[in-house]
Amino acid sequence: MNLRKAGLLSLFLFTLVAILHFLHLQKWVPVDEVVLRTVRWIFIGSLVLFGIYKKSLTTWILVAMAIGVEIGIDFPKGSQDLKFLSTIFLRLVKTIVAPLLFATLVVGIASHANLKQVGRMGWKSILYFEVVTTLALVIGLVAINITGAGKGITVPQELLKELPRSSERQLQSKVITILDSAGVELPQGLLNKLPDAPPKGWQDHIIDIFPENIIKSIYEGNVLPIVFFSVIFGIALALLNEKKKKPMLEFSESLAETMFKFTNIIMYFAPFGVGAAIAVTVGHLGIDILKNLFLLLITLYVALTVFILAVLLPIALFIKIPVKKFIQAIREPVSIAFATTSSDSALPKALENMEKFGVPRKIVSFVIPTGYTFNLDGTTLYLSLASVFVAQAAGIPLTFGEQLMIGLTLMLTSKGVAAVPRASLVILIATAATFHFPLWPIMAIYGIDELMDMARTSVNVIGNTLASCVVARWEGEFDDKKALAFNEKEADAIIE
Repeated sequence: MNLRKAGLLSLFLFTLVAILHFLHLQKWVPVDEVVLRTVRWIFIGSLVLFGIYKKSLTTWILVAMAIGVEIGIDFPKGSQDLKFLSTIFLRLVKTIVAPLLFATLVVGIASHANLKQVGRMGWKSILYFEVVTTLALVIGLVAINITGAGKGITVPQELLKELPRSSERQLQSKVITILDSAGVELPQGLLNKLPDAPPKGWQDHIIDIFPENIIKSIYEGNVLPIVFFSVIFGIALALLNEKKKKPMLEFSESLAETMFKFTNIIMYFAPFGVGAAIAVTVGHLGIDILKNLFLLLITLYVALTVFILAVLLPIALFIKIPVKKFIQAIREPVSIAFATTSSDSALPKALENMEKFGVPRKIVSFVIPTGYTFNLDGTTLYLSLASVFVAQAAGIPLTFGEQLMIGLTLMLTSKGVAAVPRASLVILIATAATFHFPLWPIMAIYGIDELMDMARTSVNVIGNTLASCVVARWEGEFDDKKALAFNEKEADAIIE
């Protein structure tokens, strides 16, 4: 047995599994459920064999995702106990983000001492981000208007779940629980009578960029204040004389290299964390959920595919980067983002792979983290589509101009939500309150939001990795030789 034979065996078994399930679902040939389950596990066994021969972390992540899906289908209740594995993985990854951002940004700025370039990269990045996210917004609006996914929708009762609460509501709930446990008599439904925190205005979003306390920003995982602090720190270091600058610069370089190695070590755990995340999702939602909101889900996936093919691919071709090598470079971070529904979890590997792909460290460490706030292509498209879906489900007619205004509002209020899984739902709820939309359609979306979050988070990562290439090419610093020489196997944490 070798890699080629293992791959062909997996392909053959996948085809067999697909045919058997198709015949069974069409009721042409009844197949016993035990037989179907056995064939699926044999196919997964062939994937494990392929992974052993491939010796690639990306392959193992995809194999783990397949195992996770099967565990979620076969053991829906037991799969929920695996959530601790995905939580551990997310926690480990989040420990990397702050020191890695600090080190790479400081080295990138202070080692070159070209402060004009920092300002240039800033306005070029923001200009590119806003143009691309506006295109994503328009594609989302066009897609939902074509399919009309929200018209005449029937929402199953099991989807009418409790929606995510704001931090203010969570604090109020904790206080009420403490008072109740202490025997204090409280009015019925007190929580709903208390005032909630007002939604953030544009001034609040600007204020959030500036760190009140850098340790607090690191603790809360707020990327933009960390970026701002690191940029100012790098500029200050660049202004020092060589004697005083050298020790801190060497420390930052050493810290950056250490954190990349740290990332590689953490990535050994990625298949377990990713597989567990998928198992929990499938076990929680099941596969049949697609029957109820299938059109909405398909609308999102098709719209995101159109966005990738009609916007991102032409941009990649225009700036003349090797697309095949680029796909290899982003495959692993996108797989991680897809499974964990958090862009943060993909950040360390995205930074590392883009640098190996030919984007200078000073550019990649500035553009990608900034993009996590300003360049949420997938989230913007989703929010524009979801907001119109809510109006359609409620029978509220909207002109395209009104839809565009709602979409632009969502685009502004969604800045910085990439790091938090399903945080965009809180944004959607706040917007629904602003435009007097009912909440029950959002409850329906909440039921399948994990499936939608996977796709939009993946597109966020693709968009930001491409943005780093765009700015690098715009600055005339993209390394074509490194891009063409990119080796996916060497970029993986598992190396022969």
